Amino acid sequence: MSKHILVISQYFYPEPFRINDICQEWVSRGYKVTVLTGIPNYPEGKFYKGYGWFRKRKENWNGIDVIRLPIISRGRSSLRLVLNYYSFVWSGWLWKTFTGLKPDAVFVFEVSPLTQALIGKWFSKRRKIPSYLYVQDLWPENLEAVGGVHNKRVLNHYQKMADKLYAACTKVLATSPSFVEAIRERVTDKEKVVYWPQYAEEIYKPVEDPSPAEIPNDGRFKIIFTGNVGTAQGLDILPKVAKLVDDVLFVIVGDGRYKEQLVEETADVKEKFLFINRQPAQRIPELLCTCDAAFVSFMDHPLFNKTIPAKLQSYMACGMPILASASGETERIINEAGCGVCCETGNPEALASAISVLRRSDAGTFRTNALRYVKRCFDKNKLLDSLNSILF
Repeated sequence: MSKHILVISQYFYPEPFRINDICQEWVSRGYKVTVLTGIPNYPEGKFYKGYGWFRKRKENWNGIDVIRLPIISRGRSSLRLVLNYYSFVWSGWLWKTFTGLKPDAVFVFEVSPLTQALIGKWFSKRRKIPSYLYVQDLWPENLEAVGGVHNKRVLNHYQKMADKLYAACTKVLATSPSFVEAIRERVTDKEKVVYWPQYAEEIYKPVEDPSPAEIPNDGRFKIIFTGNVGTAQGLDILPKVAKLVDDVLFVIVGDGRYKEQLVEETADVKEKFLFINRQPAQRIPELLCTCDAAFVSFMDHPLFNKTIPAKLQSYMACGMPILASASGETERIINEAGCGVCCETGNPEALASAISVLRRSDAGTFRTNALRYVKRCFDKNKLLDSLNSILF
């Protein structure tokens, strides 16, 4: 009889998160998968068309049973975001109390907020089954860096919550070696914390002779960023860099809470920017491969030195030369792979110099090195095999 995995993730298809692919792979390997999630509203902050409190609350997507809890959408304010986080937890508490579901294990995909992992803890304790926590964001560090919360009492509250959740899990998986080290400092059983990096889905691969209509073929050096346009991404550096470089076009693909402000900040150099709304994941490789380099950046905070952004694997799997305004784990991977140029976080002059170096470098070598490193360190099938050995 096949194993039944309950996945708890506040975000799931049609929201663009890697847990979508992981669940599909489990189904293809013979597992039964049920996903407990929210009503899709990320990153725009409003429910996707066709979904709502009374619409499509249960569905089957690619063989995956999806249960959508009633939540408050993210909106655009901090208050709405808090309500969004806690409405998922409140709904989850009620659900775990009355559901008759009997899976063999619980897997929590923990991007922010950490609070969603409470549902996994409650449910696994009630059913007396193993629970696994896949940590994408460290809390309370993420709450302080991205959420701007500096109240010691609040941060201590979430520190204790995180420690209890780590202690309650059968295994804790983390997306970077630095995350592993940080979490091991907070648990008694060090061996329960393991490194399991993210991979790029099969759609991310080099595209020969791409020609998307949105991006002009005008000879400029094109630098592309794709994904969530939030404060954590540190994109405020780009308007400053744009004033220091010529013959460059920055292509920003995506949406997010910071996008409107970024558009305003680029008004003085708007001819050097092209904004494209959020696209289906299937279109991203074509857009990437139309450009000369893919951009990774963070806001300047120690937390992000420990972070490996999911987009880095996607960029590299498409054979993109990488331009990064980042330190720590991101810089380590780029240097180990030899796939691009990295400069210190948040320094416009250093980034302008890095662009100049990148333009003079051999793009072909960067592309080859990126693909080789992905195959060696982020191979999807090898990682999924290792995940299955961890879980069962």
